[in-house]
Amino acid sequence: MALAAGLIAPATAATGPGMAAGAEAAVGAASSPTVEELRLDRAVPQEILRRSGFDAVAPAFARSLDRAGSWAEARRVVSRQGEALWRRAVDRVQGRGPARGDLPQALSRDDDRPLYWARLGMTRELRSWDPRFGLGEERRAALLSALERASRGQDDIRLPRGKGLKRVVVTGFDPFTLDRDIRISNPSGAAALALDGTVIETAAGPARVETAVFPVRWRDFAEGTVERALRPYLPRADLFTTVSQGRVGRFDVERTNGAWRGGFADNENVSRTETIPVTDPATQPQWTTTTLPYAEIVAAATGRFPVYDNTSVTEIPAGGTVPVVRPQGPTPGSTARAGGGGDYLSNEIAYRVTLLRDRLGLGDRLPGGHVHTPVLQFGAGNTTEVTDAEFVRDRLDIVAQVREIVAVAVSAAGRTDRARTDRARTDRARTDRARG
Repeated sequence: MALAAGLIAPATAATGPGMAAGAEAAVGAASSPTVEELRLDRAVPQEILRRSGFDAVAPAFARSLDRAGSWAEARRVVSRQGEALWRRAVDRVQGRGPARGDLPQALSRDDDRPLYWARLGMTRELRSWDPRFGLGEERRAALLSALERASRGQDDIRLPRGKGLKRVVVTGFDPFTLDRDIRISNPSGAAALALDGTVIETAAGPARVETAVFPVRWRDFAEGTVERALRPYLPRADLFTTVSQGRVGRFDVERTNGAWRGGFADNENVSRTETIPVTDPATQPQWTTTTLPYAEIVAAATGRFPVYDNTSVTEIPAGGTVPVVRPQGPTPGSTARAGGGGDYLSNEIAYRVTLLRDRLGLGDRLPGGHVHTPVLQFGAGNTTEVTDAEFVRDRLDIVAQVREIVAVAVSAAGRTDRARTDRARTDRARTDRARG
């Protein structure tokens, strides 16, 4: 999710601390749909829902809510149906169950967009729901938060215990820049659906992949959605990679992430230009670094798109005032203005998860970082149709290449682990001989 050349932020913007503004937006007025939810009434989202069979999700959810006779029952409905939406989307992408939809015009199974638009239908129903037992705004916000987590796979991460199986966490994103083209799909979200719960065979042994999807909203990130979702799992993972859509025609492994929000508008048409807000800002670094085996990933034949080790950042040098592009990475004492992945939410998720890795004391043993996919584009001349053959082919190829990149990363990390173990054994043996 790097800022591509030519993208212009919409005029609607908000400024000020992300945490406070996000908390207000999360509660909001019960009867007022969000900017994202208002897009639901347009023709393209309705076509995507109809052609995928997901058009029945929100009405069924509304009926279940109306049958709830208490707050506790409503909480169960929200969690159960949010999780069911996630599982339905995963099953559809992975080929389980009927494709459904308006056959023979149904969307291809690999599509991530039905999940996005169906979730918004559910949140809009929940936002306007007026139960007979009464629902205060704090509890409504709690239900909305529970629905978001469950329907994004964040409550469904299952990392197996025991030896012999590598554990990998992969994250994706919602579609974004929808006011530029509401038909947009995000291959990182499609990859998350395709990989969730799968086992990839690697040179280091089988690897179980668990995934989640995150919103393209500044406020959610300021409120800690990334850290809340991933903190319980990083200590048990063998590798992680956050994934988003980046540049045309190429993958990038982002070497360095910067602590800066550059102001591009999110899916709510809200802008933030500030240092990334985190807990304990007094110890917040300006930069974090990937621990993915980038050299091995770039060298491997993972698919038809080239893969680059992207080392460039934008910084204000120590003692300076003007931003400077540094192709080889940041210089000592500099202030971040863009990581390798830009200054939008893709850079921010990479920054947050690698900072979390380091604050948990996992930096020396947990490979992790960010991968940008190619931009997913419609075929030449297609300005109105919601899909076409080139669009589907490229999404399938991008998803397959993400899978191969994960396999290469796990294999390379496994070799590093073995080398580290061998060195430790050699060091112990030398110590024992010296003592003996």
